[in-house]
Amino acid sequence: MTGFLVKRFLQALVVLLLVSIIVFVLLHLLPGGPARAILGPKGTAQQIARFNELQGYNKSLPLQYFDYLGRLFHGDLGLSYKLNQPVSDLLAERLPKTLVLTALATLLAVVVAVPLGLLQAVRRGKISDYLLTAGAFLAYATPVFFLGLILIIVFSQTIPIFPSEAPQGETVAGIFSGFSGMVLPIVTLALGIIAMFSRYMRSATLDNLTEEYVRTAMAKGQSSRRILARHVLRNAIIPLVTLLGLYLPTLFSGALVVESMFNYPGMGLLFWNAAQGSDFPVLLGVTLVVGVATVLGSLLTDIVYAVLDPRIRSVS
Repeated sequence: MTGFLVKRFLQALVVLLLVSIIVFVLLHLLPGGPARAILGPKGTAQQIARFNELQGYNKSLPLQYFDYLGRLFHGDLGLSYKLNQPVSDLLAERLPKTLVLTALATLLAVVVAVPLGLLQAVRRGKISDYLLTAGAFLAYATPVFFLGLILIIVFSQTIPIFPSEAPQGETVAGIFSGFSGMVLPIVTLALGIIAMFSRYMRSATLDNLTEEYVRTAMAKGQSSRRILARHVLRNAIIPLVTLLGLYLPTLFSGALVVESMFNYPGMGLLFWNAAQGSDFPVLLGVTLVVGVATVLGSLLTDIVYAVLDPRIRSVS
């Protein structure tokens, strides 16, 4: 197990290094360079030269990259030229709120999708299986923004149960103080995940129901419910563990749309506003954080995968 963890950790470090290189290259691929992109078309040659000198962009690229790494290790992601605040402070303020939104949406998706997938597998070919499959395909194929619009029209305007705007608290506690405003964003983000997870769960359950250990358990007289709960569920849920770790970029893209629709003060809304205002330090800072989160999520997935299935450790 130790060798497996060390190997995966070293691989994660290499990928993190590659992520930092990609973000660094993106910064230098901005039209006209970082100085022109930030100062705009009216920036004079003297202003650009002075900016490059102050920011260290007049050095060679290798030296710039090592300076960039040094700033990253100290938590310096640059300065937002639109908000006049350090990017690290903006992310520290917004990231917990996005984590709360995505975590609650994912938790809701797993709690709903796992029983749905099991039910579809057990009742394969029945009318309930067809109805749930059709609903899953419809939810998965519908864009997130359209799902959000439908929920707003139905549950905020036609039947005014929930507000159409998310709570605007500055802290996570402030967000929870107006939790009714969180219902529609969470459900909007969770619907597409439920559709995909339930399909994976159905497929994995059907595969496991044909295994020898299921027939052996049935031959021993165990009930179908006991076999599903104690044997099939643990093996069928392994693909979902992998999916959860690799689904982080998709979750963020969904959160970006949901946060902009419901005016939720998270990292997705920060990214959207930065894109609207060409605030490149914020855009690159968010990109770096999402890349790091994806790598760490993949590493965590490998660890949980190995715990659930010891065979993975023996072949890795």
